[in-house]
Amino acid sequence: MTEPIRVLVCDDQMLIRTGLVTIIDAQPDLEVVGECGDGQAAVDLARRLHPDVVVMDVRMPVLDGIAATGMLAGAGVAKPVKVLVVTTFNLDEYVYKALRAGASGFLLKDAPPAQLLHGIRTVATGAALLDPEVTRQVVGRYAARIRPADDTPQDIPVTPRELEVLRLIADGLSNSEIAATLLISPETVKTFVSRILTKLQLRDRVQAVVYAYRHGLVT
Repeated sequence: MTEPIRVLVCDDQMLIRTGLVTIIDAQPDLEVVGECGDGQAAVDLARRLHPDVVVMDVRMPVLDGIAATGMLAGAGVAKPVKVLVVTTFNLDEYVYKALRAGASGFLLKDAPPAQLLHGIRTVATGAALLDPEVTRQVVGRYAARIRPADDTPQDIPVTPRELEVLRLIADGLSNSEIAATLLISPETVKTFVSRILTKLQLRDRVQAVVYAYRHGLVT
C-alpha cells in the first residue's frame, strides 16, 4: 500500500486551520502530521517532521508565510520542502512573492475542498499548481523587480534547443503547444523539460519561468 502524503498545516486562524486539517485528514491518501499558527513554528516543525507538503498561510505572526516559505523552499535550501500557499488575498504581488520564495503552488482559501486536495496531491508529485499563462503574467508584471543576473544566454548550461524550449515555457506555452511550435512530439518536449529542470536545478515549471525572466531570456 502506498504511503499517505504527509501534510503540515500552518494558519494563524484556529477555525480555518481546524477546517483544513479535518478536510485533509479525511482523505485515505493524505495525513496531517502537524499543525501550527505562525511561520516560525512552521519552519521548526517542517524541519523536524519532514512533511511532503506544507499548506502555508501568508499573513501570520512571528514570521509571515512568504518568509517561512523562503526558509523551507527557497534558493540554497539543502532539502527544500514543497509549499502550497493558501491565502484569502487574491493579489498578484502575493502570488509573485510566493513564487520567488520557492512555493510550488498558490490557492485562495475560498477554493472548494476538492481543489485544495487536488493542489496538495499535485504539489506532492513535484508539479506546480499554477497555470503557466497565469504564472507568466504575474512574473512578467513584476519582472522589473527581478534583479537581472550577470549570465548571458551563452553562459546558461543548456543546449540551443533546450534554450528554445525554456523560452517557450516562460511564454506560457503548454507541452503540446511547444511541440506544435517546434514541430516535435510532446514526448520529446517532456524530455527537454526534464533536462532543463535537472541542468538548472529547478524544481518545476514555475521556477523555470522565474529563471527565464531572471536571466533576461524573455521580457
